[in-house]
Amino acid sequence: MSKSKLFSVALLALMLTTAGYSAGTAAAPAKTTTAAAKTVNAENIELTEAYVKEVGKMSYFWGWPMANMYNRYMITSQNTTIGLQVGKVPAAPLNHIAMLHDYADPTGRIVACPNQDVVYGQSMMSLDKDAVIVQVPDFKGRFWVYQIVNQRTDSIAELGSMYNSKPGFYMIVGPDWKGTVPKEVIKVFHSDTKIAYAVPRIFMNDTAEDKKDVQQFINKIDIYPLSEFDGKMKERSWADLPILPVAASQGGSEEVKWVDPAKFVDELPAILQDVPPLAGEESLYATMKTVLEAVKNNPKLKEAFTQGAIEADNELVTPLFQFSNYGTKLKDNWTTTSNGAEFGTDYYTRTAAAKSNIFINKSNETKYFYQDFDSNRVRLNGSSKYTVTFAKGQTPPVNGFWSLTLYNSAHFFEPNDINRYSLGTKNKDLKYNKDGSLTLYVQAEKPSKDKESNWLPAPKSGDFSLYVRAYWPKEAINSGQWTPPAVVKVK
Repeated sequence: MSKSKLFSVALLALMLTTAGYSAGTAAAPAKTTTAAAKTVNAENIELTEAYVKEVGKMSYFWGWPMANMYNRYMITSQNTTIGLQVGKVPAAPLNHIAMLHDYADPTGRIVACPNQDVVYGQSMMSLDKDAVIVQVPDFKGRFWVYQIVNQRTDSIAELGSMYNSKPGFYMIVGPDWKGTVPKEVIKVFHSDTKIAYAVPRIFMNDTAEDKKDVQQFINKIDIYPLSEFDGKMKERSWADLPILPVAASQGGSEEVKWVDPAKFVDELPAILQDVPPLAGEESLYATMKTVLEAVKNNPKLKEAFTQGAIEADNELVTPLFQFSNYGTKLKDNWTTTSNGAEFGTDYYTRTAAAKSNIFINKSNETKYFYQDFDSNRVRLNGSSKYTVTFAKGQTPPVNGFWSLTLYNSAHFFEPNDINRYSLGTKNKDLKYNKDGSLTLYVQAEKPSKDKESNWLPAPKSGDFSLYVRAYWPKEAINSGQWTPPAVVKVK
């Protein structure tokens, strides 16, 4: 059994009540009318601080991704205008979208591990307020995918090149929506949580010509409430968005701190209310609800719960920021995951992905490979030089595109003189070796002129990570036949 599966089983075993539990990993929400799902009256029982602390610890690990989404939702609910915040981060009111018109700006700190292969957008949805319309233009062969996830960060929609999705209108509805679907809507996607999040990704070559050409497509991307739908394709210039005040601090080098263990005990009730249990999670929910009831009027128990959350943050969640601490091990020290955006009860991988690089796509949409080490399993560091050589015909086999991105120790872009943060399909001037292989040079120091086009700048000092994205991967990638080449330290 994998490490993540073992952790999932251990987590459930620790938190289950004496009520019966039938093991299951189905991702469907469960009905909570059984005796096993009933919350014990906390006024009639005594709970030890040690027990409450452990439940707090495990609840925090389980709930970290949902708390992350909850706090993004709360911040977004303050937005009143579509625009860009500091760092050119797209921001919009609930149930609307803001799009970039170029690559993500290196100064943004809203989401770790951004890429500079696509034009991004983001939309936070509150599906208890209204259903939402999603506009899809005709991309005319250009790669695109709209990622739409629920509060668990699991995918709830299939929209993109790999699905042969048609241009037109789609709709996202919440768990309690009842209404009439407009005749113009091609398909309705259902979310089991009121909170949902959309991230369109549109491929763009790193050329002035393509940056101009892509505007005609992204200007027809939109998301808005069903109440605003008139059956006509809306269009706007995303290049003309205003700069907005910052709702969440983007200062410093790290991602915005979306989850605070000191506040988690007060946020968990809303999470349990809004996120229905998966099949088999009824007793897990009952345990957490019982403890939450007990801590309401008991400061010592509340403090114990919070202490458990703080310990979980330090001991369990923080280590998962390092890619090497989770996923499937591959040769040459690479790791990968196979259940992105469809985690089910794999709590370990769900929280690890949310901590290190939230909003990863499903594996058939994008396959991710992570690297913290060189071929000798020594931590990658800007004080050394490295090469990554793809043998002839062995660049990532994709129907979409691929890239190799470098992230600093905070999982963001490291500023460099040529403003280059990745190499791959988008780069039209890559130079191949005489034997047909492709060598990329990862180092802080500028290489000789004949290697400049293949140079991926590294920090002058400090640890960094490498990250391969394979959009719309071919079977050789998802079957494990293809894996990235070694990262070799230059002697």
